[in-house]
Amino acid sequence: MTKKCIIIGASHAAAQLAPSLRQGGWEGDILVVGDEPYLPYHRPPLSKAFLAGEKTVDSLAIRPEAFYENNNIQFMVGRVTAIDRDTKTLTLTDGQELSYDKLALCMGSRVRKVSLPGSELQGIHYVRNIADAEGIRSQVTEGEHAVIVGGGYIGLETASALRKLGMKVLVLEMASRILQRVTAPELSEFYTRIHTEKGVDVRTDMSVVSITGDTHCEKVICADGSVFPADLVVVGVGVLPNVELAEDAGITVNNGIVVNEFCCTNDDNIVAAGDCTNHFNKRYDRRIRLESVPNASEQGKTAAASICGVKKEYNSLPWFWSDQYDLKLQIAGLSQGYDQVLIRGDNFTSRSFAAFYFKDEKLISADCVNRPQEFMLSKKIISQKLEIDLKRLVDESIPVKELLQC
Repeated sequence: MTKKCIIIGASHAAAQLAPSLRQGGWEGDILVVGDEPYLPYHRPPLSKAFLAGEKTVDSLAIRPEAFYENNNIQFMVGRVTAIDRDTKTLTLTDGQELSYDKLALCMGSRVRKVSLPGSELQGIHYVRNIADAEGIRSQVTEGEHAVIVGGGYIGLETASALRKLGMKVLVLEMASRILQRVTAPELSEFYTRIHTEKGVDVRTDMSVVSITGDTHCEKVICADGSVFPADLVVVGVGVLPNVELAEDAGITVNNGIVVNEFCCTNDDNIVAAGDCTNHFNKRYDRRIRLESVPNASEQGKTAAASICGVKKEYNSLPWFWSDQYDLKLQIAGLSQGYDQVLIRGDNFTSRSFAAFYFKDEKLISADCVNRPQEFMLSKKIISQKLEIDLKRLVDESIPVKELLQC
């Protein structure tokens, strides 16, 4: 009988896992079950180019429909409500049952929603899928007030897109600086300057306590009594991994679906990949859950190999990016736990520099703004655990390609 692999979630991880199965020699059926009426698509542009009207729905597709057809990869729209590991069956919301031989969990994450007085009013949005971005875009009116709750990457990218569309934008961040959880103060100060120069009002130490209006949002009220006009509110306060389905089925969960270095769960027939997973990272010597496209893609390859009976260890260096205005921020590695930051370039007046994060004089991460060469150099140094002269690193008179030369 023909074996079947079912992938739950039409995500970035699924878009890589399915074709990797074919490349790895899987000859059985492949079925991807997703809860949106789209083939897997690029999500990062939703808060950037797509929201700004620079990309269309069709242009977001990771691969064309013909690719999946040529590789006999099938899709269906539906939501899985239960996994029965004993009978190897899935139950969908409509009661339909599907049988599998191998199962891949690529369920991603969902936005963390706020529960405040007025949070159910019309005009309050989140950014996670195409429908979310289209909902925001449909309410954009030049000259009206947009309030962004949360000064993380999603909030700042959305602020950039809405400014391009001519809205008056206010960013409210509860912490003492924007991007506090993920960057050094130097980066926070830089992006505060950039957004301020573009006309965005950035407020920190501001805790939103309610949103008012009859049926549609009209004002945002903060704990200090401040009241701000709001024709449109976008909330960006993080995401939560979609783990409930796995947890209910007895699959080990701990801030994500726990997987080993081969993306295998505690069930020999079930793998997992992407935002919903938690893995041990040897480079940083701790378990982590990553929210990034590169992680989803690389784990997709590893999970597919495991299904095909091949041991392909996942140990990629985490990396990320953020597009705001004409700035491309490329991030290599994880900066948590750093004890020193060195800057190459001018982060006070220019729009191009690199921040290098060290721990015990070892480079662990880098934030590179419009600095692709420094980004590639950082990836190489961190991945290969290379030594580098710190004084040479910040000396811009030395070309990047010569920094590793003695």
